[in-house]
Amino acid sequence: MRAESAVPEACARGKETNMIITYLGHACVKVESGGYAVVIDPYTAGSVPGYGDLHEQAQEVICSHEHGDHHGVDEIEILPVEGPTPFLVTQVDSWHDDKEGALRGPNRITVLEAEGLKVVHMGDIGHLLEPAQVEELTGADLLMIPVGGYYTVDAAGAKAIVDQLAPKAVLPMHYRGEGFGFDVIGPLSAFTALFDEAQVFETGASFDPTEWAAGGPQPRIVAARAKYRLK
Repeated sequence: MRAESAVPEACARGKETNMIITYLGHACVKVESGGYAVVIDPYTAGSVPGYGDLHEQAQEVICSHEHGDHHGVDEIEILPVEGPTPFLVTQVDSWHDDKEGALRGPNRITVLEAEGLKVVHMGDIGHLLEPAQVEELTGADLLMIPVGGYYTVDAAGAKAIVDQLAPKAVLPMHYRGEGFGFDVIGPLSAFTALFDEAQVFETGASFDPTEWAAGGPQPRIVAARAKYRLK
């Protein structure tokens, strides 16, 4: 695991938050706190069917691996950094497949912590987690995880990881729907069907993670409509 930046001491759990999560599409997410933005896994223009070109600004871009649908660094306008980042950023090494990378290579799981919140982006995770990884990732307020299969864990695999980590809320990503996503991956419904209907909530692209992380012992599934989805 590699630490990249530190959280200011003022960011203690229980303090009122202003973190905003925006699901941009495919596996791309924007996380904002205190005027600082991080974009994770931007896709290259035209690399994912049914998604428009990204038009976003951020102080930082993080990629889980180097495939084009997750490594469109040049698609994001990088803003100057004024002052320290509010985020503690750590990455946990993992694999893009269940063959220790023999099929698709490595994958980096990204953990962002700020304002007393912990959000975890699983990248293109392709396997269940080892005990050491579970220890690093447990306690997430929001888990962002691929659910479509073929290139990543499928719906059942994603559900198994949710069970391993017990996050407060889950943002599913990397799936197909009518008019968008890769044909070979599964639909969102295959994942949401594994949870009680009362746990699944539809929302717009942008949301406050604390709204969904304040539930009971079972995680809330946040089915956000991607900002750049064309249909």
